[in-house]
Amino acid sequence: MGLKIYQVDAFTDRPFAGNPAGVCVLPKPADETWMQNLAREMNLSETAFLVKQAGGFNLRWFTPSVEVELCGHATLASAHVLWETSLIDQKEHARFHTLSGPLSARKVGDWIELDFPLLPQRPVTPPPGLAEALGVSPVYIGQGRHDYLVEVASEETVRALNPNFGELRNLKVRGVIVTSKAVMPGYDFVSRFFAPGAGIDEDPVTGSAHCCLGPYWRDKLGKDELVAYQASKRGGTVRVRVGTDRVYLRGQAVTVMIGELAV
Repeated sequence: MGLKIYQVDAFTDRPFAGNPAGVCVLPKPADETWMQNLAREMNLSETAFLVKQAGGFNLRWFTPSVEVELCGHATLASAHVLWETSLIDQKEHARFHTLSGPLSARKVGDWIELDFPLLPQRPVTPPPGLAEALGVSPVYIGQGRHDYLVEVASEETVRALNPNFGELRNLKVRGVIVTSKAVMPGYDFVSRFFAPGAGIDEDPVTGSAHCCLGPYWRDKLGKDELVAYQASKRGGTVRVRVGTDRVYLRGQAVTVMIGELAV
């Protein structure tokens, strides 16, 4: 029997929405080139690779082009697979050892809550061409550990974005988060995320971006618990709770495909 690979739609409660992730639970550590090749073959924004070890699972994430330090939706998808396949008990926390340190997930009713690092940002002078590449007039530009954060005037502006990905690819960051206050009922803020330099023109729903968005909108709106919508074509909902140095992200997940590697 070959190695099973799962495709999970994360940050959604229905198939063909949210952000699809590949999940591969390995019997032992694999060669990095092999993992990168498989991620390229899957051609999803991220494919997660897990290996059981003491105290949980080693977890690594690969886009079709590069390994990344932090990925929310593929972590959520990984926890979903571990519970769904009974590799861990439904009441047990999923614990991961990653390039961003220890991460964990727990079930909260129909939701999965991720315990992730808080990633603050600070105001910066924008690099030449950023606003032009996005085609917007920013209200604010900041930079966090991984990404630029750009606030624009309205949700309509966020939804209408049509960036020049060739220009964005030249930026020396993982990606660009564009956000605004929400006008859609029941939501606090909306966003989109672009990372052509990492091989992803637009990521459908980006959990790690909310590690930066959460504290940003907490400070602007004066509330620790927020509901966010990532307004890509697929779209997805992220519930955000901001702590002192951690951000707790809640989402749902649906398995849409189970395959078997033949080689």
